[in-house]
Amino acid sequence: MALNDDIAFLAKQPLLGLMDHDALRLVAFAAENRILRAGDVLFRRNDGSDGAYLVVSGAIALMSRDDGQPADEVVGPGGLIGELALFASIKRPVTAVAREPTQLMKLSRSVMRRVLGESPQSAQAIAAAIGERLQGFMGELSQVRDALIAIDRS
Repeated sequence: MALNDDIAFLAKQPLLGLMDHDALRLVAFAAENRILRAGDVLFRRNDGSDGAYLVVSGAIALMSRDDGQPADEVVGPGGLIGELALFASIKRPVTAVAREPTQLMKLSRSVMRRVLGESPQSAQAIAAAIGERLQGFMGELSQVRDALIAIDRS
């Protein structure tokens, strides 16, 4: 893809789309393109992370177990794998395997940090969106807690 196509593709992501055009241009320029064959392992469960992967074409199966069970999720074009790894060093919670020939854009955490450091408006927009997500998650946890308490009392 051409740089402008990469920028447009990145901008379709809910979180990345909050970044200004110049910041997205830097992310797109630094992105590493990878091509996997069917059956290639992108990463394994518990591997360290250094960024996220955006599926350009093809499909990646995500599996939390290595026991031959069906995939927990299949991510196709436009799907972002490992979004949290753009901002924090985490262990991969799943194994990711190409289901078919797949093209990916690797987005590195180091580039994201540098770009957000140079683009305070983009950093603020992303921080606000992540904050909203966390508030929603906390609300969901409270509902689960309340439901468990109600079950315990009955």
